[in-house]
Amino acid sequence: MINRIRDIRLQKGLTLADVAAACEPPTTAQTIGRLETGMRNLSLVWMNRIAAALNVEPELLLRSEASEPPRIVAMLGEQGADAIRAPIEAVLPNALSADAPWLVLAVETACGEYRAGDQVWLRQHPPEEAGKLMNRDVLAPRPGGRFAFGRLIDRDGERVALLPPSSGQRQVIVEHPAWLAVAEMLVRKL
Repeated sequence: MINRIRDIRLQKGLTLADVAAACEPPTTAQTIGRLETGMRNLSLVWMNRIAAALNVEPELLLRSEASEPPRIVAMLGEQGADAIRAPIEAVLPNALSADAPWLVLAVETACGEYRAGDQVWLRQHPPEEAGKLMNRDVLAPRPGGRFAFGRLIDRDGERVALLPPSSGQRQVIVEHPAWLAVAEMLVRKL
């Protein structure tokens, strides 16, 4: 088995020292570096500590040698595509964060900036956090197993107002939503 600690750490924008400090109890950057490179044995205890520090599931830290993972090989900037120093394994964004449950909204027909076939990946939040989600696209449950989706434009006590993505539609008021799921990732085939 090959560990992916370095790849996950780099995709999260963390240094060795950041991960070492986030471990419980804290450790040294040198120890994390040795675990990444395989110079030190990655025990189950270390796997759990590092996974908690990276906020991922422990099994994400390992992969089989039999499968060739997708790799980040270049970065696209103002000057075009440039090779990166060393390719790193690409880990799906939904696997990098275990904060809250993911929900997926499938787009059947074009609607505003969304195209048919798109998938909108949303992270679920309690309704009390609506103030932090203002002006973001959210999905809210409604009575009878229905949902409302749109830009969160207002919160008044126990109700939220959403502006649907299609032009010309009226705002939708949702009373007492059990949760709100904010759009964090768009998956679109090219």
